[in-house]
Amino acid sequence: MITCEKIDETIGKLYSCSIVNQYLRIRTPFLYPDGDVIDLYLKQGVGENTLTDLGETMRWLRMQSPSMQKSFRQKQLIQDACLNHGVEFYKGMLSIRVKDGLEAQAIMRLAQAAVRVSDLWFTFRFRTVQSLADEVASYLEEKHISFERDESLVGRSGRAWKVDFHTRSEKRSTLVHVLSTGSRANARGTAEHVLATWFDLSALKVGQEALRFVSLFDDTLDVWTEQEFQLLGEVSETAFWSKPEDFVDKIAA
Repeated sequence: MITCEKIDETIGKLYSCSIVNQYLRIRTPFLYPDGDVIDLYLKQGVGENTLTDLGETMRWLRMQSPSMQKSFRQKQLIQDACLNHGVEFYKGMLSIRVKDGLEAQAIMRLAQAAVRVSDLWFTFRFRTVQSLADEVASYLEEKHISFERDESLVGRSGRAWKVDFHTRSEKRSTLVHVLSTGSRANARGTAEHVLATWFDLSALKVGQEALRFVSLFDDTLDVWTEQEFQLLGEVSETAFWSKPEDFVDKIAA
């Protein structure tokens, strides 16, 4: 039988162990990006034990965003982190099956996996609009769609607005605004700025050479709410960078 005393003897003074219901809670020296301590939980079985974070890592990630959905890329990176550390990801929990005597090794692997998964938020948070615009430009070139970047157009108010892309295909021309931010606090302001742009340029949507407006959301970071999608859906078509083929259909079809 594994006891807290045994755990303390094998993993060192930087860790601490206590009994919480049917688990041994192991407080690690590892931290989430905001400084919260990563706790792991060991549940004993017959011949094999289970070490888990009880879903705390994924709960921490969800707390950083108003959206409950993870992008396709986020899901891939979570799976990669688990694969690299030999960790199972099931029902939102990171877990390892542990044989007696191998607890210290499993604790280290699971804690490192939790750090790497939580660091996805840090990586996405500092992604810039410019870096995404570069990705979009490369993708348009790959699809052989001609475009101009950062074109300035004068609206009804007489103000000049800079638009990220002006694409041209055989069937139509399209203005594209890229919406990307690492902060939930900035998401609404970013959407409202694009809304103002489309509203002031709305005269370009009519006439013989009418332009299509597309708002391209960077949904690799879950900072957007349905309200932002609806706000821009009233004045433009919305597209999502996690579905680039759909985006191309909107500007080329």
